[in-house]
Amino acid sequence: MSRWKGLPEELDPHVRQLLVRLRRVKDHSGLSLRRLAAQTGYSTSSWERYLAGRSLPPREAVEAMARLGGDDATRLLALHEVAAEAWGKGADRQSEPAGDGTAGGPDPQSPPPGARTGAKTGAGPGTEPVTDLGTELGTDLRTELGTGAPRPHGRALRVTLIAGSVALVLAVAAAVLLAVRLTDGEGGAAAADLTASAATAPGSPEESEPPRYTCRAERIDGRWYAGNSRTQKAILANGHAGPEVAEAQCLLRDAGLSPGAVDGIFGPHTERAVRALQKRAHLVVDGIIGPHTWKALRE
Repeated sequence: MSRWKGLPEELDPHVRQLLVRLRRVKDHSGLSLRRLAAQTGYSTSSWERYLAGRSLPPREAVEAMARLGGDDATRLLALHEVAAEAWGKGADRQSEPAGDGTAGGPDPQSPPPGARTGAKTGAGPGTEPVTDLGTELGTDLRTELGTGAPRPHGRALRVTLIAGSVALVLAVAAAVLLAVRLTDGEGGAAAADLTASAATAPGSPEESEPPRYTCRAERIDGRWYAGNSRTQKAILANGHAGPEVAEAQCLLRDAGLSPGAVDGIFGPHTERAVRALQKRAHLVVDGIIGPHTWKALRE
């Protein structure tokens, strides 16, 4: 294990905590600074500045160190976020000289003299400062719970997850309701049609001004059509709306049954008329219009 020199006394405690953790991860990995530079893309001199507290390591370097040392990258990055905020609060910082040929770009700025002082390191010159483990874990916990540095990305993720969960619950509830109501072999197609009908957004033209339907009966190739739809296979059930429903209402009226107003809305009156037609045609009486019911309507 390396014997580290003491960190500068003027370092902010959050920065000191991050560097102590990085030193431990580096010792645990067993890598020399030269091998560490070769595997992370940051030069040996850069790592010397980072671990000595003269420069704040970039986020990518911290992540690479966690990967090589087998440490928890999430915890290290949380420490880095708090340390970066504390580092940025110092006044009159001067940038480290760029151009050392590393893949990570220019080094972060060095801490200024006279920054936050008086940190309790518990170590003398030439030794690694001793960081209280409870303080370290407490800072991590405060960061993760949102009482430390702001975590806008985490908050946005939580909002997205909550919205997705609500949408999933609503979709499952709709599917269960359809499965209960539609019990014959045509139920799957009816569920798909009903889901598509329910997808009309509030305020759309279909909702704000219902379309008007007329019945213009004509016989084509031995089948009756009312001028609203030529479908012979659409699955319709109570709650559906559209030109296919208006077509069925017109044909039911022509068959001497009473579906109510021809408004394109499949309601209780239309369902009763469908059941009466199915009973007359010796079909399964379920109030759902499928291919067999369409055949009876168009004959």
